[in-house]
Amino acid sequence: MIISQTPFIFLLLLLFAFFTPTHQNVSVSLSKTTLSKSGDSVLIQWSGVDSPSKLDWLGIYSPPSSHHDNFIGYKFLSSSPTWKSGSGSISLPLVNLRSNYSFRIFRWTEDEVDRNHLDQDHNPLPGTAHLLATSDDELTFESGRGPDQIHLSYTDADDEMRVMFVTSDAGERTVRYGPSDDSLDDVAVAHVERYEREHMCDSPANASIGWRDPGFIHGAVMTRLKKGVRYYYKVGSDNGGWSKTHSFVSRNGDSDETTAFMFGDMGTATPYATFYRTQDESISTVKWILRDIEALGDKPAFVSHIGDISYARGYSWLWDQFFSQIEPLASKLPYHVCIGNHEYDWPLQPWKPEWASMYGKDGGGECGVPYSLKFNMPGNSSEPTGTGAPATRNLYYSFDVGSVHFVYISTETNFVQGSKQLEFIKRDLEAVDRRKTPFVVVQGHRPMYTTSNERGDAPLREKMLEHLEPLFVKNNVTLALWGHVHRYERFCQLNNFTCGSVGPVHVVIGMAGQDWQPIWEPRPDHLTDPIYPQPERSLYRGGEFGYTRLVATKQKLTLSYVGNHDGKVHDTLEILASGQVVGVNGAGIKAVDSSSGGAGEPGVIGGSGESTFSWFVKGASLVVLGIFVGYVGGYISYARKRDGTGNNWTPVKSEDM
Repeated sequence: MIISQTPFIFLLLLLFAFFTPTHQNVSVSLSKTTLSKSGDSVLIQWSGVDSPSKLDWLGIYSPPSSHHDNFIGYKFLSSSPTWKSGSGSISLPLVNLRSNYSFRIFRWTEDEVDRNHLDQDHNPLPGTAHLLATSDDELTFESGRGPDQIHLSYTDADDEMRVMFVTSDAGERTVRYGPSDDSLDDVAVAHVERYEREHMCDSPANASIGWRDPGFIHGAVMTRLKKGVRYYYKVGSDNGGWSKTHSFVSRNGDSDETTAFMFGDMGTATPYATFYRTQDESISTVKWILRDIEALGDKPAFVSHIGDISYARGYSWLWDQFFSQIEPLASKLPYHVCIGNHEYDWPLQPWKPEWASMYGKDGGGECGVPYSLKFNMPGNSSEPTGTGAPATRNLYYSFDVGSVHFVYISTETNFVQGSKQLEFIKRDLEAVDRRKTPFVVVQGHRPMYTTSNERGDAPLREKMLEHLEPLFVKNNVTLALWGHVHRYERFCQLNNFTCGSVGPVHVVIGMAGQDWQPIWEPRPDHLTDPIYPQPERSLYRGGEFGYTRLVATKQKLTLSYVGNHDGKVHDTLEILASGQVVGVNGAGIKAVDSSSGGAGEPGVIGGSGESTFSWFVKGASLVVLGIFVGYVGGYISYARKRDGTGNNWTPVKSEDM
């Protein structure tokens, strides 16, 4: 007798369905499926989550085909006020990654927490074993909307300006420019290049978790520019779309005035948690510099970012986030950089002498490739990577602006006797015409002097003192600016650790965004307390995030330290063309540590230490903040990120410089 198997199969399926958890009612929807530009926001809504848990989370994916573990970021559903009802929403500003986004909701339980699978704060990364729902639609960006990530830089010619940008294809793009926004009659064709996954030298940069298509990088040079004139420009093509019209003021070789905004270690901020901690304070740094740019009017200026640029460290979308964040600055002013450890360092880098133990894995496997192609600085310095990757570029170069000669150096590649870099520095400093540029400012990433408790770089600092300091002293370098240490510290004029009337004033300015703060050098008997009083050579120390503004004429150079919490000046240094230090407003001639307080100290704009730069900020704040709100409004939600991602774990700062 043959018995039909159909009832048994049906019963089996019924039992399987009964004992298998289902979430068929969970839905994820988007308020829109197309964004018009990078930084626009989408509202992600969900409903039907049974027995909601504080560990339920939303994963952000691009491209949509990414493996569950290869998210670009996440938010806990508990960041929505209504999450306990099983429904809620999260608004996210997102940048164009040249592929669509999708969104997934996962359930993660306490017993599945893997404390060996951690983010940079040593918090467990969320698990992906239980998918509840995937967004019905994918999110895309409008086609034909033009290029992204527009940024300017100087070239070796005074009458030129370079513009760079990113697109999703290699089609021909141009820049159209002219003296008014309705007469963009001059045209320059952009060259295009890109890098590939196999050019990365280590994980995560060359692994699925970190690699994303970087797009195509275009660069064009606007030529025959008149001195000190505002030019208007747009980039793109008729087929691919055009950017909006931007403007800049060309270099003026006839002017003695110099203005620059200078900092290191800024990074970028994301509206979601990701594998690395991102830099919230970078938002404030950009905000206050935009205020100062608004006050400039038609005066030329530039930005100087001396290493540790995006802190992508192998997670490529953080480069996209960074360039989207700085575009309001970098589309108006030339944005100049030098290389830092987090752009470059990897174990097999070509130059790694026995004493150089500080060169490790800080670059996240990028080995300088994204940095080298995404920027194009003056000069032609480069070093081979020793792999099949493009050579490392933008290492050392110089240019004049007004009354100042600026020199950029690399602390990550060979600078000792016999190197190409040392020969460049020697030749460059000896050729400075002090009648034209009485001030010389050298910039690099790792500092020659610091009183922070940062011991790992001690061998490198010894080599800098041996090979670089004699050149600085001999050639009367005015000012040496450094990053890497995420604080502000101003020294006296130094030569071999001794204050005097020779040698440059050294200033550490790595306080623009990265939030890991090293302690100052501790007391031998109290290792958690800094030496007091601080060493005589250290005249002013600040623990606040911010940036510096440099203003110079042929008579005087002024460097001001602006704090992010109030946008006011907290320290000011003034140096005459003779090299004499005549004005020190933040600390007088005594050592002062502002990290213990210090609001209202001399040097604040409008106070007793008001500098020659005070006109920059008077009346400008309200104007630029109104403009800036339109761009960073989406980032406001990031202030809630820790409520959404940090209420389950206690962040622990890691020693990451």
